[in-house]
Amino acid sequence: MSVWDELQGQAPVVAQLRAAAQGEGLTHAWLFTGPPGSGRSNAAKAFAAALNCEQDDVALRGCGECASCRTILGETHSDVTFVRTEKVTITIDEARQLVSKAGDRPATGRWRIIVVEDADRMAERTTNVLLKAIEEPTPRTIWMLCAPSPADVLVTIRSRCRPVSLRIPPAADVAALLVKRDGVDPAIADRAARAAQSHIGIARRLARDPEARERRMETVRFPLGLRGVTAAVMMAEKLVKIATDEANSSNDERDAAEKVALLASLGAPESGTLPPSMRSQVRQLEDDQKRRAKRSITDSLDRTLTDLLSFYRDVLVIQLGNAVELVNVELRSELEGYAASSTPEITLARMDAINKARVRITTTNVAPLLAVESMASSLIQQ
Repeated sequence: MSVWDELQGQAPVVAQLRAAAQGEGLTHAWLFTGPPGSGRSNAAKAFAAALNCEQDDVALRGCGECASCRTILGETHSDVTFVRTEKVTITIDEARQLVSKAGDRPATGRWRIIVVEDADRMAERTTNVLLKAIEEPTPRTIWMLCAPSPADVLVTIRSRCRPVSLRIPPAADVAALLVKRDGVDPAIADRAARAAQSHIGIARRLARDPEARERRMETVRFPLGLRGVTAAVMMAEKLVKIATDEANSSNDERDAAEKVALLASLGAPESGTLPPSMRSQVRQLEDDQKRRAKRSITDSLDRTLTDLLSFYRDVLVIQLGNAVELVNVELRSELEGYAASSTPEITLARMDAINKARVRITTTNVAPLLAVESMASSLIQQ
């Protein structure tokens, strides 16, 4: 597979990046923007692979088969650095390390490439650390920043980057990718693509994990039984539990593997008390894992609320005349009954309540359960 194959439904972006990889309009800094699920980090990775591809024919660069392409796609290439934070923000110390790394000449490839996948998670003073390096990079260095929208990046950075704007691909394209790349059954791929609202990563998880599909359907069906304050409180507790279980299921195994790898690299004894120097490094790892767990739960809860939002989105579609396809086609009869019991104005107010809860959870220190309980009380069906 070519490195471009995963960019389903992004033909204009692929054409732009292919041309740049062949030397037409290549510049030292790029800003990839698009909503969650648009594949902005995948586009940056594919571009990085094409720039350092080993093919002599520029038209073939991005082959996906050479050692350089494979190691960049696997994020193990010595000249390509991928930065993504699993904390709330990228720290200023991490930014300084990037600037230092960007000053190195490429060891084996044509370019030293820095891909910052969470450019929107940098505070202003952190971003300013990168400004000089992006404004006046070393001759063989290319920066690639990824963010949901241009407004999420400081204008001083934005003005020095060439924009690459991505959109959410059609669900049919996402389903086709799951069938081709992962061998998913076409019916399951279509259902997963719709349920994920074309978010490729989430669609892949839903297609491969029946339990994840069941948890999502449980979330989407909650409003059907939401009558009274008691039901709202119970719904809030279940939503938070679903999000926490979803996050912990991936964190526990990863945390254990990281600890084993750290102890092995330190040459720790198989039994007995660790030396003080080793204990401090293990403690640092555990602290980092706790911060990561907090963010992963927050992200998981945000995704759970997005699934809940799809219920009201479908209700609104029905109330306004079925102009577009439903996300939750399997629940059409229940959705139609629910839509008949309210008005578009009420549905919009309920969607607004969910979005307010998402903002509170992701941008403030409010306890997630309190935010979800407040939201749930606004969704009670009279």
